[in-house]
Amino acid sequence: MNIGLLAIEIVFVFGALVLTHKIFGRFGVMAWVAVATILANLLTAKNVEMLGVSVATGTVWFASTFLATDILSECYTKQDAQKAVWYGIFANVLFIIATQITLAYAPSAFDYAQPFMSGLFGLNIRISIASSLMYLIANFADIHIYNRIREKMDGKAMWLRNNVSTILTNCLENFGFIALAFYGIYDAKTILTIALSTSVIESLVAICDTPFLYLAKGINNGERTELETI
Repeated sequence: MNIGLLAIEIVFVFGALVLTHKIFGRFGVMAWVAVATILANLLTAKNVEMLGVSVATGTVWFASTFLATDILSECYTKQDAQKAVWYGIFANVLFIIATQITLAYAPSAFDYAQPFMSGLFGLNIRISIASSLMYLIANFADIHIYNRIREKMDGKAMWLRNNVSTILTNCLENFGFIALAFYGIYDAKTILTIALSTSVIESLVAICDTPFLYLAKGINNGERTELETI
């Protein structure tokens, strides 16, 4: 069941990103990165079993940020992709501050949401810092690798730069986050096992975004959207 749902989610999320690009152009894709970053961090609170591996349900949304920056690099500029990453960080910081302020309010006698919100939004400083830091490093690394391969191959083999950059940086983010978040809590062998197993799933998801990058490139055709010409 979970595998089927993952396939549906991949088509829905990546397809929605391509549709966002078609309707809103570069600005829509930048906004997507901000929204997807918040959703990924929120949905990651739930873990499911998939192929014998524990996987966070925010995985596909997080993967979509890499597809978004690849779309921006491919259809617009490297600088647009870098701006989008900063938008994602800024949105995430705002989200964290907003939820912590909300939790700090003393609930009324009629409130029922506080216990649920505390469980969902309760802040773990170490995990939050590790997540934000690796998000920043991995996405900027993805943009750099993608554009370097594009330059070296004179713009050919888009599938290659997409897969190489996305898989490498997904693994970088995964290993870095798990090491920073759980060093001293789990032993090195456990950390390595978790990182390797989850990287397999994340790499499979990353491979699935390639057809959607081609769709986005085909939709763009080097033209600016009507919204962007205003």
